Amino acid sequence: MLKILSLLGITSLVAFASGHGTGMEEVNLATTWVGWLSLAVFVLAYYFIATEDKYEINKAKPALFAGTFMFMLIGVYYALNGLNPDLLHEELEHLILEIAEIFFFLLVAMTYIETLIERGVFDLMKYKLVSKGYTYKKLFWLTGLLAFFISPVADNLTTALILSTVLFTIDKKNLAFLVPGAINIVVAANAGGAWSPFGDITTLMAWTANKGAFVDFLYLFPASVFGWLVTAFLLAMSVPKGQPPFDAASEQKPKVLDGGMGVAYLGVITIIMAVLGHQFFHFPAMWGMMFGMAVLKLYAIHLSKSGQNSFNIYVNMQKVENDTLLFFFGILSAVGALHFLGFLEYVHELYGAFGATTANIGVGFLSAIVDNVPVMSAILKSSPDMDLAQWMLVTMTAGIGGSLISFGSAAGVGVMGKLHGIYTFGSHMKHSWTILVGYVVSVTIWYVQFEIMGLY
Repeated sequence: MLKILSLLGITSLVAFASGHGTGMEEVNLATTWVGWLSLAVFVLAYYFIATEDKYEINKAKPALFAGTFMFMLIGVYYALNGLNPDLLHEELEHLILEIAEIFFFLLVAMTYIETLIERGVFDLMKYKLVSKGYTYKKLFWLTGLLAFFISPVADNLTTALILSTVLFTIDKKNLAFLVPGAINIVVAANAGGAWSPFGDITTLMAWTANKGAFVDFLYLFPASVFGWLVTAFLLAMSVPKGQPPFDAASEQKPKVLDGGMGVAYLGVITIIMAVLGHQFFHFPAMWGMMFGMAVLKLYAIHLSKSGQNSFNIYVNMQKVENDTLLFFFGILSAVGALHFLGFLEYVHELYGAFGATTANIGVGFLSAIVDNVPVMSAILKSSPDMDLAQWMLVTMTAGIGGSLISFGSAAGVGVMGKLHGIYTFGSHMKHSWTILVGYVVSVTIWYVQFEIMGLY
């Protein structure tokens, strides 16, 4: 309930600020009946998303309902007041494009992961980790390190999905290991993605908006790595002793099916194509991903024609976590509705009232509650007058701030879908204080490095 009251307080401040804006041509609906009713729908949906494990209502259902219903309310308001719907149509078209980019990006990434699972690649990875006799704590640190250093290249969501799958195959029942291990992967993936233009959607947005050069993001490495290390150290205290059960006599080394490693290589190439296509040809990242999907299908045909044990890509797609995809559709639609109503048109007032540093630190908490993508989008569109150091700060806080709440980032939502019933909002919040400590450490290191020492 405290989270809901906090959200109400934030959105009330936003409504007040948006009602005192700069007089844009768009009609501000934040203080009308449709604005307050839509806000109530959003808060109610947020409550059921946050209490998913209590009411056993999948998070995708309230998110999808809120996202679609809020825009329907806006359409009714426009019709009743005889307003020109062109602006609403333009907003929906832009929103659909934004959602499609994320939706299809996730679809391809999840399909590759399900194919790797079907080919037995993760079983082999799990076997190699467990057969070496690593303890739970060593496995905790190893998966975290992999997440931190893979996410700058493969992006935080894909990295979190892959490693959470490995984590689950190591031990499916030991919650004392799975919960802190999952949190560690999410935090490490988000922190690793914060210092790379390719590692997170928010960093990619800032980079393509020319708020920093490629090298500038690399200066965020110290703040990102030490913030994660502090959180991981605190989380490691709750990881049980001992090691996963393994009987060398009974457990045979898993065999990777035909083409398994080829699928893994194609997955890496697909990510590279998505990044290069976006960088050099200005394609949406999902375009390169969908091309990778086509290549994966052709690879399956090649295996079949050459007499090898092939796979059916459509069967693997059936195993994709559709709830995760629908959740993103719903939550991005809901936040898009709040933006259209005027609830996110407060950036200049916020920065003017609190100053750039305080406001940018607050962005981390706001992105955890709402979503870092629309928050970063609102900041970039408003484009407050900030120097490079401040743009790097807001990029970092928007990226790693999502770790504070389980569904505050794409990585967190993806892992919630993979470890359904294990990694939940409730289990995450029990350890959220460790993430907050790491967040404070990251901001402190940024301040010393950028503001005091000027090392950037």
